[in-house]
Amino acid sequence: MKDRRKRNVVSWIAIFWCTLLVLPFLLFITFRLFSGDTFQPELVHTRQTPVNSAVSDDSSVNLRYSVQETVTLPDQALVFINHPQTVRPFAVRDIACIYFAGNSSVPHKRRRRPIGLDNEESLQKQIVRCPLPPRGSRVSIRVRSKSHLRGGESHRWDSLAYEALMDRDNTTIVFVKGLNLRPERLTNASKFECVFGWDFRKVKFLLRSEVMSLAQEVARCRTPISLHGNPNRIHDAIKVSIRIKGGGILKSVARPLPLSESSAPPPRKPHEMCICTMLRNQAQFLKEWIIYHAHLGVSRWFIYDNNSDDDIEDAIASISSVKHNISRYIWPWIKTQESGFAHCALRARDSCNWVGFIDVDEFFYLPSGLSLLDVLTNQAKNTTVGEIRVSCHSFGPSGLKRMPPQGVTVGYTCRKAVPERHKSIVNPEVLNSTLINVVHHFHLRDGFQYVNLDRSEMVINHYKYQVWEVFKEKFYRRVATYVADWQDQQNVGSKDRAPGLGTKAVEPEDWSSRFCEVNDTGVRDLVLDTLTDSKTHLLPWQEEPSRGRRRVRKKRKHKGFL
Repeated sequence: MKDRRKRNVVSWIAIFWCTLLVLPFLLFITFRLFSGDTFQPELVHTRQTPVNSAVSDDSSVNLRYSVQETVTLPDQALVFINHPQTVRPFAVRDIACIYFAGNSSVPHKRRRRPIGLDNEESLQKQIVRCPLPPRGSRVSIRVRSKSHLRGGESHRWDSLAYEALMDRDNTTIVFVKGLNLRPERLTNASKFECVFGWDFRKVKFLLRSEVMSLAQEVARCRTPISLHGNPNRIHDAIKVSIRIKGGGILKSVARPLPLSESSAPPPRKPHEMCICTMLRNQAQFLKEWIIYHAHLGVSRWFIYDNNSDDDIEDAIASISSVKHNISRYIWPWIKTQESGFAHCALRARDSCNWVGFIDVDEFFYLPSGLSLLDVLTNQAKNTTVGEIRVSCHSFGPSGLKRMPPQGVTVGYTCRKAVPERHKSIVNPEVLNSTLINVVHHFHLRDGFQYVNLDRSEMVINHYKYQVWEVFKEKFYRRVATYVADWQDQQNVGSKDRAPGLGTKAVEPEDWSSRFCEVNDTGVRDLVLDTLTDSKTHLLPWQEEPSRGRRRVRKKRKHKGFL
Protein backbone atom coordinates (compact mmCIF):
# COMPACT_ATOMS: atom_id res chain seq x y z
CA MET A 1 0.00 0.00 0.00
CA LYS A 2 2.79 2.35 0.91
CA ASP A 3 4.56 1.51 -2.34
CA ARG A 4 1.42 2.31 -4.31
CA ARG A 5 1.04 5.66 -2.55
CA LYS A 6 4.68 6.36 -3.14
CA ARG A 7 4.29 5.59 -6.83
CA ASN A 8 1.23 7.86 -7.03
CA VAL A 9 3.13 10.71 -5.38
CA VAL A 10 6.01 10.26 -7.84
CA SER A 11 3.55 10.25 -10.77
CA TRP A 12 1.87 13.47 -9.63
CA ILE A 13 5.25 15.12 -9.08
CA ALA A 14 6.30 14.12 -12.63
CA ILE A 15 3.06 15.48 -14.07
CA PHE A 16 3.51 18.73 -12.10
CA TRP A 17 7.06 19.33 -13.38
CA CYS A 18 6.17 18.31 -16.95
CA THR A 19 3.28 20.79 -16.98
CA LEU A 20 5.45 23.50 -15.45
CA LEU A 21 8.13 23.08 -18.12
CA VAL A 22 6.05 22.36 -21.23
CA LEU A 23 3.16 24.82 -20.80
CA PRO A 24 5.29 28.01 -21.06
CA PHE A 25 6.94 26.59 -24.18
CA LEU A 26 3.56 25.97 -25.81
CA LEU A 27 2.38 29.45 -24.84
CA PHE A 28 5.56 30.95 -26.32
CA ILE A 29 5.09 29.10 -29.63
CA THR A 30 1.45 30.18 -29.82
CA PHE A 31 2.38 33.79 -29.10
CA ARG A 32 5.24 33.70 -31.66
CA LEU A 33 2.99 32.31 -34.35
CA PHE A 34 0.19 34.81 -34.08
CA SER A 35 1.61 37.91 -32.37
CA GLY A 36 1.25 40.96 -34.56
CA ASP A 37 -1.43 39.30 -36.73
CA THR A 38 -5.14 39.66 -36.45
CA PHE A 39 -6.04 36.04 -35.96
CA GLN A 40 -9.67 35.19 -36.57
CA PRO A 41 -11.24 31.76 -36.89
CA GLU A 42 -13.62 31.28 -39.81
CA LEU A 43 -16.60 28.97 -39.96
CA VAL A 44 -16.21 26.68 -42.95
CA HIS A 45 -17.79 23.54 -44.34
CA THR A 46 -16.39 20.33 -42.88
CA ARG A 47 -16.45 18.45 -46.21
CA GLN A 48 -12.84 18.02 -47.31
CA THR A 49 -11.55 19.06 -50.73
CA PRO A 50 -10.93 15.95 -52.87
CA VAL A 51 -7.29 15.15 -53.35
CA ASN A 52 -6.00 16.08 -56.81
CA SER A 53 -4.78 12.90 -58.38
CA ALA A 54 -4.44 10.98 -61.58
CA VAL A 55 -7.17 8.47 -62.24
CA SER A 56 -5.76 5.42 -63.93
CA ASP A 57 -3.91 2.21 -63.44
CA ASP A 58 -0.64 4.08 -63.90
CA SER A 59 0.44 4.34 -60.25
CA SER A 60 3.56 6.34 -61.12
CA VAL A 61 1.38 9.16 -62.43
CA ASN A 62 -0.89 8.89 -59.38
CA LEU A 63 2.01 9.46 -57.02
CA ARG A 64 3.95 12.09 -58.89
CA TYR A 65 1.66 14.65 -60.49
CA SER A 66 -1.36 16.72 -59.52
CA VAL A 67 -3.46 19.54 -60.92
CA GLN A 68 -3.03 22.48 -58.60
CA GLU A 69 -5.66 24.76 -60.13
CA THR A 70 -7.13 26.03 -63.38
CA VAL A 71 -7.63 29.61 -64.58
CA THR A 72 -9.92 30.43 -67.50
CA LEU A 73 -8.73 33.34 -69.64
CA PRO A 74 -10.85 34.85 -72.43
CA ASP A 75 -9.01 32.88 -75.12
CA GLN A 76 -7.61 29.78 -73.35
CA ALA A 77 -7.50 27.85 -70.09
CA LEU A 78 -4.37 27.58 -67.90
CA VAL A 79 -3.93 24.25 -66.09
CA PHE A 80 -1.25 24.36 -63.37
CA ILE A 81 0.45 21.01 -62.76
CA ASN A 82 2.72 20.18 -59.82
CA HIS A 83 5.49 17.65 -60.22
CA PRO A 84 8.28 16.57 -57.82
CA GLN A 85 11.79 17.87 -58.44
CA THR A 86 13.07 14.35 -59.04
CA VAL A 87 10.55 13.64 -61.80
CA ARG A 88 10.88 14.63 -65.45
CA PRO A 89 8.24 17.22 -66.44
CA PHE A 90 5.72 16.32 -69.10
CA ALA A 91 6.48 16.95 -72.76
CA VAL A 92 3.73 18.20 -75.08
CA ARG A 93 3.52 14.76 -76.70
CA ASP A 94 2.66 13.24 -73.27
CA ILE A 95 -0.54 15.16 -72.68
CA ALA A 96 -3.89 16.13 -74.14
CA CYS A 97 -6.58 18.54 -72.96
CA ILE A 98 -9.83 16.83 -72.03
CA TYR A 99 -13.20 18.24 -70.97
CA PHE A 100 -15.96 17.23 -68.56
CA ALA A 101 -19.58 18.35 -68.73
CA GLY A 102 -20.79 19.78 -65.42
CA ASN A 103 -19.96 17.46 -62.51
CA SER A 104 -19.55 14.39 -64.69
CA SER A 105 -16.51 12.18 -64.03
CA VAL A 106 -16.57 10.88 -67.62
CA PRO A 107 -14.69 13.10 -70.10
CA HIS A 108 -15.93 14.04 -73.56
CA LYS A 109 -14.65 11.74 -76.28
CA ARG A 110 -13.01 14.62 -78.11
CA ARG A 111 -9.53 15.52 -76.89
CA ARG A 112 -7.63 18.67 -77.86
CA ARG A 113 -3.95 19.29 -78.37
CA PRO A 114 -2.51 21.86 -75.91
CA ILE A 115 -1.87 25.34 -77.28
CA GLY A 116 1.37 25.43 -75.34
CA LEU A 117 3.30 24.06 -72.39
CA ASP A 118 5.52 26.17 -70.12
CA ASN A 119 7.94 24.85 -67.52
CA GLU A 120 8.69 26.61 -64.23
CA GLU A 121 11.51 24.29 -63.19
CA SER A 122 12.50 26.28 -60.10
CA LEU A 123 8.94 26.00 -58.78
CA GLN A 124 8.45 22.36 -59.91
CA LYS A 125 5.41 23.47 -61.86
CA GLN A 126 4.12 23.31 -65.42
CA ILE A 127 1.46 25.43 -67.06
CA VAL A 128 -0.54 23.70 -69.79
CA ARG A 129 -2.41 26.11 -72.05
CA CYS A 130 -5.55 24.43 -73.35
CA PRO A 131 -8.25 25.56 -75.79
CA LEU A 132 -11.27 26.97 -73.98
CA PRO A 133 -13.70 24.34 -72.65
CA PRO A 134 -17.26 24.28 -74.06
CA ARG A 135 -19.79 26.30 -72.11
CA GLY A 136 -20.65 24.58 -68.83
CA SER A 137 -17.64 22.26 -69.02
CA ARG A 138 -14.35 22.08 -67.17
CA VAL A 139 -10.90 21.18 -68.40
CA SER A 140 -8.24 18.75 -67.23
CA ILE A 141 -5.24 16.85 -68.60
CA ARG A 142 -4.91 13.30 -69.93
CA VAL A 143 -1.49 11.78 -69.41
CA ARG A 144 0.09 9.45 -71.99
CA SER A 145 -3.35 8.31 -73.18
CA LYS A 146 -3.80 6.30 -69.98
CA SER A 147 -4.93 8.59 -67.21
CA HIS A 148 -6.34 11.99 -66.47
CA LEU A 149 -5.52 14.40 -63.70
CA ARG A 150 -8.50 15.76 -61.89
CA GLY A 151 -9.21 17.98 -58.93
CA GLY A 152 -7.87 21.46 -58.42
CA GLU A 153 -9.98 24.55 -58.02
CA SER A 154 -11.15 26.44 -61.14
CA HIS A 155 -11.01 30.23 -61.27
CA ARG A 156 -12.31 32.99 -63.52
CA TRP A 157 -9.67 35.44 -64.66
CA ASP A 158 -11.74 38.59 -64.11
CA SER A 159 -11.57 38.32 -60.28
CA LEU A 160 -8.31 36.80 -59.08
CA ALA A 161 -5.14 37.36 -57.07
CA TYR A 162 -2.60 36.03 -59.55
CA GLU A 163 0.98 36.76 -58.35
CA ALA A 164 2.71 37.72 -55.09
CA LEU A 165 6.21 38.68 -53.93
CA MET A 166 7.62 38.98 -50.40
CA ASP A 167 9.63 42.20 -50.27
CA ARG A 168 12.72 42.90 -48.18
CA ASP A 169 10.80 45.29 -45.84
CA ASN A 170 8.52 42.52 -44.50
CA THR A 171 5.69 43.42 -46.83
CA THR A 172 3.99 41.25 -49.43
CA ILE A 173 3.07 42.65 -52.84
CA VAL A 174 -0.11 41.11 -54.26
CA PHE A 175 -1.13 41.47 -57.92
CA VAL A 176 -4.91 41.33 -58.33
CA LYS A 177 -7.43 41.45 -61.15
CA GLY A 178 -11.04 42.47 -60.63
CA LEU A 179 -10.94 45.51 -58.33
CA ASN A 180 -11.31 47.80 -61.38
CA LEU A 181 -9.24 50.65 -59.96
CA ARG A 182 -8.36 53.77 -61.94
CA PRO A 183 -4.88 54.19 -63.44
CA GLU A 184 -2.21 56.25 -61.65
CA ARG A 185 -4.35 56.83 -58.56
CA LEU A 186 -4.12 55.58 -55.00
CA THR A 187 -7.19 53.83 -53.62
CA ASN A 188 -8.46 53.98 -50.05
CA ALA A 189 -6.70 50.88 -48.68
CA SER A 190 -8.71 50.82 -45.45
CA LYS A 191 -11.61 49.22 -47.35
CA PHE A 192 -9.53 46.08 -47.93
CA GLU A 193 -7.43 43.58 -46.03
CA CYS A 194 -4.92 40.91 -46.96
CA VAL A 195 -5.69 37.29 -46.22
CA PHE A 196 -3.11 34.48 -45.97
CA GLY A 197 -4.04 30.80 -45.83
CA TRP A 198 -3.89 27.36 -47.40
CA ASP A 199 -7.43 27.18 -48.77
CA PHE A 200 -9.77 30.14 -48.46
CA ARG A 201 -12.82 27.91 -48.91
CA LYS A 202 -12.02 25.26 -46.34
CA VAL A 203 -9.33 26.34 -43.91
CA LYS A 204 -10.46 27.12 -40.38
CA PHE A 205 -7.80 29.68 -39.56
CA LEU A 206 -6.78 32.59 -41.78
CA LEU A 207 -4.11 35.19 -41.08
CA ARG A 208 -5.22 38.72 -41.85
CA SER A 209 -3.09 41.82 -42.25
CA GLU A 210 -3.28 45.48 -43.17
CA VAL A 211 -3.28 46.67 -46.78
CA MET A 212 -0.67 49.45 -46.67
CA SER A 213 -1.27 50.75 -50.21
CA LEU A 214 -3.43 49.85 -53.18
CA ALA A 215 -3.19 51.25 -56.69
CA GLN A 216 -4.06 49.91 -60.14
CA GLU A 217 -3.63 46.12 -59.73
CA VAL A 218 -0.98 46.16 -56.99
CA ALA A 219 -1.59 45.87 -53.23
CA ARG A 220 1.18 46.09 -50.64
CA CYS A 221 0.34 44.17 -47.48
CA ARG A 222 2.05 43.80 -44.14
CA THR A 223 3.50 40.28 -43.99
CA PRO A 224 2.31 38.39 -40.88
CA ILE A 225 5.13 37.83 -38.35
CA SER A 226 4.63 34.08 -38.47
CA LEU A 227 5.64 34.10 -42.14
CA HIS A 228 8.92 35.96 -41.59
CA GLY A 229 12.26 34.23 -41.68
CA ASN A 230 11.60 31.18 -43.85
CA PRO A 231 9.84 32.29 -47.06
CA ASN A 232 11.14 29.37 -49.12
CA ARG A 233 9.26 26.92 -46.91
CA ILE A 234 6.10 28.97 -47.19
CA HIS A 235 5.93 29.18 -50.96
CA ASP A 236 3.65 26.68 -52.67
CA ALA A 237 1.74 26.12 -49.44
CA ILE A 238 0.48 29.52 -48.34
CA LYS A 239 -1.63 31.63 -50.69
CA VAL A 240 -2.48 35.30 -50.32
CA SER A 241 -5.48 37.27 -51.49
CA ILE A 242 -7.44 40.47 -50.92
CA ARG A 243 -10.67 40.65 -48.96
CA ILE A 244 -13.10 43.48 -49.58
CA LYS A 245 -14.38 44.50 -46.15
CA GLY A 246 -18.08 43.81 -46.01
CA GLY A 247 -17.67 41.57 -49.05
CA GLY A 248 -15.85 38.43 -50.06
CA ILE A 249 -12.32 37.21 -50.65
CA LEU A 250 -10.97 37.22 -54.19
CA LYS A 251 -10.03 33.78 -55.46
CA SER A 252 -6.28 33.29 -55.56
CA VAL A 253 -3.46 31.39 -57.24
CA ALA A 254 -0.89 33.79 -55.73
CA ARG A 255 1.79 32.11 -53.65
CA PRO A 256 4.33 34.61 -52.27
CA LEU A 257 7.81 34.25 -53.74
CA PRO A 258 10.75 35.62 -51.74
CA LEU A 259 12.67 38.44 -53.41
CA SER A 260 15.76 38.65 -51.22
CA GLU A 261 17.25 37.18 -48.07
CA SER A 262 18.61 40.57 -47.02
CA SER A 263 16.59 43.51 -45.73
CA ALA A 264 19.07 46.02 -47.20
CA PRO A 265 20.22 46.76 -50.77
CA PRO A 266 23.40 44.93 -51.79
CA PRO A 267 26.58 47.04 -51.44
CA ARG A 268 27.49 46.40 -55.08
CA LYS A 269 25.33 45.24 -57.98
CA PRO A 270 26.68 43.08 -60.83
CA HIS A 271 24.90 44.94 -63.65
CA GLU A 272 24.93 48.63 -64.47
CA MET A 273 22.18 48.44 -67.11
CA CYS A 274 19.40 45.87 -67.52
CA ILE A 275 16.28 45.68 -69.66
CA CYS A 276 12.78 44.41 -68.85
CA THR A 277 10.30 43.57 -71.59
CA MET A 278 7.00 41.77 -72.00
CA LEU A 279 6.32 39.98 -75.27
CA ARG A 280 4.24 37.46 -77.13
CA ASN A 281 5.49 35.61 -80.23
CA GLN A 282 8.54 37.81 -80.83
CA ALA A 283 11.18 35.06 -80.92
CA GLN A 284 12.30 35.88 -84.46
CA PHE A 285 13.27 39.44 -83.42
CA LEU A 286 14.99 38.65 -80.10
CA LYS A 287 18.47 37.89 -81.38
CA GLU A 288 18.91 41.24 -83.15
CA TRP A 289 17.45 43.18 -80.23
CA ILE A 290 19.65 41.51 -77.61
CA ILE A 291 22.92 41.55 -79.56
CA TYR A 292 22.43 45.21 -80.52
CA HIS A 293 21.80 46.29 -76.93
CA ALA A 294 24.68 44.16 -75.64
CA HIS A 295 26.88 46.16 -78.00
CA LEU A 296 25.62 49.35 -76.32
CA GLY A 297 26.41 48.05 -72.81
CA VAL A 298 23.28 46.22 -71.58
CA SER A 299 24.31 43.08 -69.67
CA ARG A 300 21.07 41.58 -68.28
CA TRP A 301 17.63 40.92 -69.79
CA PHE A 302 14.37 40.00 -68.04
CA ILE A 303 11.89 38.65 -70.60
CA TYR A 304 8.28 38.28 -69.45
CA ASP A 305 6.66 35.77 -71.80
CA ASN A 306 2.95 36.45 -72.26
CA ASN A 307 1.78 33.11 -73.73
CA SER A 308 4.12 32.78 -76.70
CA ASP A 309 3.79 29.72 -78.94
CA ASP A 310 6.72 30.38 -81.30
CA ASP A 311 9.50 28.31 -79.64
CA ILE A 312 10.82 31.28 -77.68
CA GLU A 313 12.65 28.92 -75.27
CA ASP A 314 14.81 27.64 -78.12
CA ALA A 315 15.43 31.17 -79.36
CA ILE A 316 16.64 32.32 -75.95
CA ALA A 317 18.80 29.22 -75.53
CA SER A 318 20.49 29.93 -78.86
CA ILE A 319 21.32 33.51 -77.80
CA SER A 320 22.25 32.99 -74.16
CA SER A 321 25.92 33.00 -73.28
CA VAL A 322 28.23 34.52 -70.70
CA LYS A 323 27.76 37.90 -72.42
CA HIS A 324 24.00 37.57 -72.79
CA ASN A 325 22.49 36.96 -69.36
CA ILE A 326 18.82 36.32 -70.18
CA SER A 327 15.98 35.11 -67.94
CA ARG A 328 12.60 34.12 -69.24
CA TYR A 329 9.77 34.50 -66.75
CA ILE A 330 6.44 32.88 -67.59
CA TRP A 331 3.78 35.58 -67.22
CA PRO A 332 0.52 34.13 -68.60
CA TRP A 333 -1.68 36.96 -67.31
CA ILE A 334 -3.26 38.94 -70.16
CA LYS A 335 -3.47 42.77 -70.25
CA THR A 336 -1.23 43.19 -67.19
CA GLN A 337 1.84 44.95 -68.60
CA GLU A 338 1.92 47.54 -65.80
CA SER A 339 1.83 44.81 -63.15
CA GLY A 340 4.43 42.80 -65.03
CA PHE A 341 6.78 45.78 -65.16
CA ALA A 342 6.30 46.41 -61.42
CA HIS A 343 7.04 42.72 -60.77
CA CYS A 344 10.14 42.91 -62.98
CA ALA A 345 11.42 46.09 -61.30
CA LEU A 346 11.38 44.31 -57.95
CA ARG A 347 13.11 41.21 -59.32
CA ALA A 348 15.81 43.29 -61.01
CA ARG A 349 16.40 45.57 -58.02
CA ASP A 350 19.12 43.53 -56.28
CA SER A 351 21.22 43.02 -59.42
CA CYS A 352 20.74 46.15 -61.56
CA ASN A 353 21.61 49.80 -60.96
CA TRP A 354 19.40 50.92 -63.87
CA VAL A 355 16.55 49.13 -65.66
CA GLY A 356 15.12 50.13 -69.04
CA PHE A 357 11.51 49.24 -69.86
CA ILE A 358 11.18 48.90 -73.63
CA ASP A 359 9.60 46.57 -76.19
CA VAL A 360 11.39 44.24 -78.60
CA ASP A 361 10.74 46.65 -81.49
CA GLU A 362 12.43 49.53 -79.63
CA PHE A 363 16.18 50.26 -79.84
CA PHE A 364 18.22 52.84 -77.93
CA TYR A 365 20.33 55.11 -80.17
CA LEU A 366 22.96 57.65 -79.09
CA PRO A 367 23.51 60.25 -81.87
CA SER A 368 26.04 62.04 -79.63
CA GLY A 369 28.52 59.19 -79.89
CA LEU A 370 28.54 58.67 -76.11
CA SER A 371 28.13 55.16 -74.80
CA LEU A 372 24.97 54.17 -72.95
CA LEU A 373 27.00 53.68 -69.76
CA ASP A 374 28.48 57.19 -70.16
CA VAL A 375 24.97 58.64 -70.23
CA LEU A 376 23.97 56.70 -67.10
CA THR A 377 27.14 57.77 -65.27
CA ASN A 378 26.53 61.43 -66.14
CA GLN A 379 22.93 61.29 -64.91
CA ALA A 380 23.87 59.45 -61.71
CA LYS A 381 26.05 62.39 -60.65
CA ASN A 382 22.82 64.08 -59.61
CA THR A 383 21.77 61.80 -56.74
CA THR A 384 18.14 62.95 -56.95
CA VAL A 385 17.65 61.54 -60.47
CA GLY A 386 15.62 58.33 -60.31
CA GLU A 387 14.24 58.09 -63.85
CA ILE A 388 15.62 58.97 -67.29
CA ARG A 389 12.99 59.57 -69.95
CA VAL A 390 13.91 58.96 -73.58
CA SER A 391 11.86 60.19 -76.58
CA CYS A 392 10.64 57.66 -79.18
CA HIS A 393 10.84 58.12 -82.96
CA SER A 394 8.27 55.94 -84.78
CA PHE A 395 9.52 54.33 -87.99
CA GLY A 396 7.33 53.20 -90.89
CA PRO A 397 7.60 50.35 -93.44
CA SER A 398 10.13 52.47 -95.40
CA GLY A 399 8.88 51.27 -98.77
CA LEU A 400 9.25 47.57 -97.91
CA LYS A 401 6.62 44.91 -98.46
CA ARG A 402 8.57 41.98 -96.98
CA MET A 403 10.57 41.60 -93.79
CA PRO A 404 14.08 43.07 -94.24
CA PRO A 405 16.65 40.23 -94.40
CA GLN A 406 19.29 42.20 -92.45
CA GLY A 407 16.92 42.99 -89.60
CA VAL A 408 14.78 45.93 -88.53
CA THR A 409 17.71 48.20 -87.66
CA VAL A 410 19.03 48.07 -91.23
CA GLY A 411 15.78 47.72 -93.17
CA TYR A 412 13.61 50.52 -91.71
CA THR A 413 15.07 53.99 -92.26
CA CYS A 414 12.11 56.35 -92.67
CA ARG A 415 10.18 57.75 -89.71
CA LYS A 416 7.67 60.33 -88.57
CA ALA A 417 9.08 63.79 -87.90
CA VAL A 418 7.65 64.35 -84.41
CA PRO A 419 8.50 61.96 -81.53
CA GLU A 420 5.66 59.93 -80.02
CA ARG A 421 5.72 59.47 -76.25
CA HIS A 422 8.77 58.31 -74.30
CA LYS A 423 10.13 55.26 -72.50
CA SER A 424 12.08 55.20 -69.25
CA ILE A 425 15.24 53.94 -67.59
CA VAL A 426 14.75 53.80 -63.81
CA ASN A 427 16.74 53.27 -60.65
CA PRO A 428 14.70 50.44 -59.07
CA GLU A 429 15.78 51.41 -55.54
CA VAL A 430 13.85 54.70 -55.61
CA LEU A 431 10.46 53.61 -56.96
CA ASN A 432 7.41 54.67 -55.02
CA SER A 433 6.24 51.86 -52.72
CA THR A 434 2.89 51.76 -54.59
CA LEU A 435 4.78 50.68 -57.77
CA ILE A 436 2.42 52.84 -59.85
CA ASN A 437 3.46 52.93 -63.49
CA VAL A 438 1.81 53.54 -66.83
CA VAL A 439 4.24 51.49 -68.93
CA HIS A 440 6.16 54.58 -70.01
CA HIS A 441 7.17 55.79 -66.54
CA PHE A 442 7.04 55.01 -62.82
CA HIS A 443 6.13 57.09 -59.80
CA LEU A 444 9.20 57.80 -57.64
CA ARG A 445 9.74 58.19 -53.92
CA ASP A 446 9.66 61.69 -52.44
CA GLY A 447 12.93 63.49 -53.01
CA PHE A 448 13.63 61.94 -56.42
CA GLN A 449 12.89 63.30 -59.87
CA TYR A 450 12.92 62.38 -63.55
CA VAL A 451 14.92 64.02 -66.33
CA ASN A 452 14.06 64.30 -70.01
CA LEU A 453 17.11 63.49 -72.13
CA ASP A 454 17.81 65.76 -75.04
CA ARG A 455 17.20 63.97 -78.33
CA SER A 456 20.73 64.82 -79.47
CA GLU A 457 22.02 62.71 -76.57
CA MET A 458 19.80 59.62 -76.79
CA VAL A 459 16.55 58.54 -78.47
CA ILE A 460 14.65 55.32 -79.05
CA ASN A 461 14.06 54.07 -82.57
CA HIS A 462 10.61 52.50 -82.34
CA TYR A 463 10.03 50.25 -85.35
CA LYS A 464 6.32 50.46 -84.72
CA TYR A 465 4.88 50.40 -88.24
CA GLN A 466 6.70 47.49 -89.88
CA VAL A 467 5.70 45.57 -93.01
CA TRP A 468 2.06 44.49 -92.84
CA GLU A 469 2.94 40.83 -92.27
CA VAL A 470 4.43 41.82 -88.89
CA PHE A 471 2.30 44.82 -88.00
CA LYS A 472 -1.08 43.04 -88.27
CA GLU A 473 -0.21 40.95 -85.17
CA LYS A 474 -0.80 44.07 -83.06
CA PHE A 475 -4.53 43.57 -83.69
CA TYR A 476 -4.47 40.30 -81.72
CA ARG A 477 -4.27 41.84 -78.26
CA ARG A 478 -2.62 44.80 -76.55
CA VAL A 479 -0.73 43.90 -73.37
CA ALA A 480 -1.31 47.10 -71.38
CA THR A 481 -4.11 47.05 -68.79
CA TYR A 482 -5.64 50.42 -69.62
CA VAL A 483 -5.27 50.29 -73.42
CA ALA A 484 -8.18 49.00 -75.51
CA ASP A 485 -7.55 46.16 -77.95
CA TRP A 486 -7.53 47.44 -81.52
CA GLN A 487 -10.49 45.28 -82.51
CA ASP A 488 -12.64 47.02 -79.88
CA GLN A 489 -14.63 50.15 -80.67
CA GLN A 490 -13.24 51.93 -77.57
CA ASN A 491 -10.85 54.89 -77.93
CA VAL A 492 -10.56 54.54 -81.69
CA GLY A 493 -8.66 57.85 -81.81
CA SER A 494 -6.06 56.77 -79.23
CA LYS A 495 -2.37 57.48 -79.98
CA ASP A 496 -1.73 53.80 -79.29
CA ARG A 497 -3.50 52.91 -82.53
CA ALA A 498 -2.24 53.30 -86.09
CA PRO A 499 -3.88 56.40 -87.61
CA GLY A 500 -6.66 55.66 -90.06
CA LEU A 501 -6.78 51.87 -89.65
CA GLY A 502 -9.98 51.47 -87.65
CA THR A 503 -10.67 48.16 -85.91
CA LYS A 504 -10.02 45.60 -88.66
CA ALA A 505 -6.67 44.14 -89.74
CA VAL A 506 -7.08 45.02 -93.42
CA GLU A 507 -3.92 46.17 -95.21
CA PRO A 508 -4.24 49.60 -96.87
CA GLU A 509 -2.95 49.76 -100.44
CA ASP A 510 -0.38 52.42 -99.58
CA TRP A 511 0.81 50.83 -96.33
CA SER A 512 4.46 50.46 -97.40
CA SER A 513 4.79 54.21 -98.01
CA ARG A 514 3.04 55.46 -94.86
CA PHE A 515 4.65 57.16 -91.82
CA CYS A 516 7.64 58.31 -93.88
CA GLU A 517 8.49 61.96 -93.22
CA VAL A 518 12.20 61.93 -92.33
CA ASN A 519 14.96 59.69 -93.70
CA ASP A 520 17.00 58.56 -90.69
CA THR A 521 19.88 56.09 -91.23
CA GLY A 522 21.71 56.64 -87.94
CA VAL A 523 21.12 53.17 -86.44
CA ARG A 524 21.54 51.46 -89.80
CA ASP A 525 24.95 53.08 -90.32
CA LEU A 526 26.04 52.22 -86.77
CA VAL A 527 25.04 48.57 -87.19
CA LEU A 528 26.69 48.11 -90.57
CA ASP A 529 29.90 49.86 -89.48
CA THR A 530 30.38 48.12 -86.14
CA LEU A 531 28.64 44.74 -86.26
CA THR A 532 29.22 43.40 -89.79
CA ASP A 533 31.53 40.36 -89.90
CA SER A 534 34.59 41.22 -92.03
CA LYS A 535 34.77 37.71 -93.52
CA THR A 536 31.16 36.73 -94.13
CA HIS A 537 29.80 40.30 -94.44
CA LEU A 538 26.86 39.13 -92.33
CA LEU A 539 25.42 40.67 -89.18
CA PRO A 540 25.50 38.56 -85.98
CA TRP A 541 21.78 37.78 -86.15
CA GLN A 542 21.89 36.63 -89.78
CA GLU A 543 22.29 32.95 -90.58
CA GLU A 544 25.16 32.04 -92.85
CA PRO A 545 23.85 30.56 -96.14
CA SER A 546 24.23 26.81 -96.60
CA ARG A 547 26.89 25.47 -98.96
CA GLY A 548 24.33 24.85 -101.69
CA ARG A 549 23.06 28.40 -101.52
CA ARG A 550 26.63 29.78 -101.52
CA ARG A 551 27.40 27.72 -104.66
CA VAL A 552 24.34 29.19 -106.43
CA ARG A 553 25.38 32.71 -105.42
CA LYS A 554 28.88 32.15 -106.85
CA LYS A 555 27.45 30.89 -110.18
CA ARG A 556 25.15 33.89 -110.41
CA LYS A 557 28.01 36.24 -109.66
CA HIS A 558 30.07 34.60 -112.42
CA LYS A 559 27.21 35.11 -114.90
CA GLY A 560 26.85 38.75 -113.93
CA PHE A 561 23.74 38.52 -111.74
CA LEU A 562 25.44 40.13 -108.71
